[in-house]
Amino acid sequence: MGVTRQRDSVGASRTAGRHAGAGDTAVRTYRYTVAGWGVGELAVRGGLLVAHALPSPRRRPGRQPPASLPGDPPQGGASTPEDTLTVDPSRERDGFVSDLCRRFAAHLAGTPVSYDDVTVDEDGLTEFQRELLGAARSVQWGEVVTYGGLAALAGRPRAARAAGSFCAANRLSLVVPCHRIVAAGKDEPFGIGGYGSSGLRLKRRLLAREGTLL
Repeated sequence: MGVTRQRDSVGASRTAGRHAGAGDTAVRTYRYTVAGWGVGELAVRGGLLVAHALPSPRRRPGRQPPASLPGDPPQGGASTPEDTLTVDPSRERDGFVSDLCRRFAAHLAGTPVSYDDVTVDEDGLTEFQRELLGAARSVQWGEVVTYGGLAALAGRPRAARAAGSFCAANRLSLVVPCHRIVAAGKDEPFGIGGYGSSGLRLKRRLLAREGTLL
């Protein structure tokens, strides 16, 4: 599979390959670098954000992510998008990527930012998952809610377990800020909860950037 890489003015690189029959449903992944954090990735399709992986020092700009078709729906931010890219990575509708990478860098430096204008790909999500996604996006910088609180915001206050599962599978870090979804505490108002495969150290680091210490 042919691979090309280009770098833009904010240090975001993009890797392009080809999926058979991708056509207008092509998914393109972009990489960007944040000092002190490492290399991050995001995947876009048709002007929509499909997935976003937080920067990691283990990821290198020149390394190709594992190739797989984007068959799984976005689950809401903590795992690496493993979609190879396809034809014509310079489409104008991907023009938001550079600005989004700048916002990610500012966010991780501790500057309050908003992603309310970023449209995410909800293809394949159930109605309740869409409600959870919207509810998670409504939790603003410096705020936290419990899994039960998230479920209540999504219209099902007794579905805390489902809310936790949704957050654990989240593939849209920062834009769908599941690091702000925490557990109900016993002796304290809140517990840290989980953060999928990324771990609690990263969750605490993200919350600390927003002034929340758990």
